[in-house]
Amino acid sequence: MKKIISVFILFIGMNAFSQKIPSVMKTEFPAAALQDSVVDFDGNSATIEKVFSNYKGKIVLLDLWATWCGDCIKNMPALKSLHEKNPDVTFVYLSMDKNEEAWKNGIEKYQIEGQHFYLGNNWKGNFGTGIDLNWIPRYLVLDQNGKIADYYSVKADDPKVQETIDRLRNK
Repeated sequence: MKKIISVFILFIGMNAFSQKIPSVMKTEFPAAALQDSVVDFDGNSATIEKVFSNYKGKIVLLDLWATWCGDCIKNMPALKSLHEKNPDVTFVYLSMDKNEEAWKNGIEKYQIEGQHFYLGNNWKGNFGTGIDLNWIPRYLVLDQNGKIADYYSVKADDPKVQETIDRLRNK
């Protein structure tokens, strides 16, 4: 009986704390999500909408990550490989770190190339809730018009990420 109860508790715990794939794969960011602010490496503040507008006409891989996230760090080699295979894609990183110092040190430590912004540990903000954020790393691919082409990937080497990039490149 104890084993049955233990298995039941384990099952409930795993379901309560595991990542859940969103039931709706959004193709656009909610307006409120785009109004959240981020900070660039030089300390300048901007809305996410303003940041994304800088990449119109380009394919963007958006990576939500943090230095404290083991899965994020474990995905770095695959992410770097993806970047090498796709030099025409703009890689934008939104850090969910607890402070800016950790974020900046992480960029340097892991030699992450791309466009970097600090969102902060704001899971329940407009952006986090607007994209159903429940796990990091989280990768989204944006098309040349800023629309979401791949809404939910949690691994940089998920074949869906490269397939989406290839499809957008061939449009």
